[in-house]
Amino acid sequence: MAQTPPLPSLPVLRSFEAAARHQSFTMAAEELGLTQGAISRQVRELEELIGARLFARVGRSVQLTPAGRGFARDLGGDLARLRQSVSRAVAAGDGGSILSVAVLPTFGSRWLMPRLPDFCARHPDIQLSFSSRGEPFDLQEARCDVAIHFGRADWPGAQLTPLCPENLRAVAAPAFIERHGIRQPADLCHAPLLQLSSRPDAWAGFFAAHAQDATRAGAGMLFDQFSLMISAALQGLGAALLPVYLIEDELSQGSLCAVAAVGSPQEASYHIATPLGGTSREAASFVSWLRRQVPRRRAA
Repeated sequence: MAQTPPLPSLPVLRSFEAAARHQSFTMAAEELGLTQGAISRQVRELEELIGARLFARVGRSVQLTPAGRGFARDLGGDLARLRQSVSRAVAAGDGGSILSVAVLPTFGSRWLMPRLPDFCARHPDIQLSFSSRGEPFDLQEARCDVAIHFGRADWPGAQLTPLCPENLRAVAAPAFIERHGIRQPADLCHAPLLQLSSRPDAWAGFFAAHAQDATRAGAGMLFDQFSLMISAALQGLGAALLPVYLIEDELSQGSLCAVAAVGSPQEASYHIATPLGGTSREAASFVSWLRRQVPRRRAA
């Protein structure tokens, strides 16, 4: 049986990772507070252990070899997972369990956080660790227990549980509605429209659904996050197509007013993603709690 090679020390791995990221021993030394000679010695130690050259000299600089590029790519993920493990242990402290949750930024801040005190009160033994994610990723590799996904039920390697539909509305601030004389959906054709970069055809679809000319559907400010677009709508900078779940308070307080409902494909919904192969007790409790929030709030 082949003998397993010894693991390099963490300082050696950190030196190589920094040198690979900067493509420079000098910059790696400055980052880690070491000398250039120390970085060079640790890289040589790693090369001897692996049995392959990781850097090649090119003039007065260094470049990763093919072996070096592959190792740097894998090591970057390994170190990220190690940092996450340490962070989870620190957060857990003397007791309790850590539940890692990935959430869409605006959905997390506007829908999840206002409801979260209820979960914390019910499950004081579960410590939550949040990260912002906008696209599907490998839940097991990232050691993520639960994620919120919007779109179709097409997350490879994950079990998806429906949470809620998006329920879009065309909305605007009251002063904006008055200023532009908006009384019906057709009146939005001549008003400034706020756009979301990930949904460039949203307004075109809205006008088509209301049998209106969509030639001006692209006019207006462009945003890459719902949170910024909500703020712009509140300031009267334009009308916006927004999910009801993100503007519950604004609609109830009257700071934003609905002009029209917007039809959306059935597959465009919020889902709860969990790793295949079963979930922990803590994850199951969180998923069950999440699903209870939707009917309770919709009936309120």
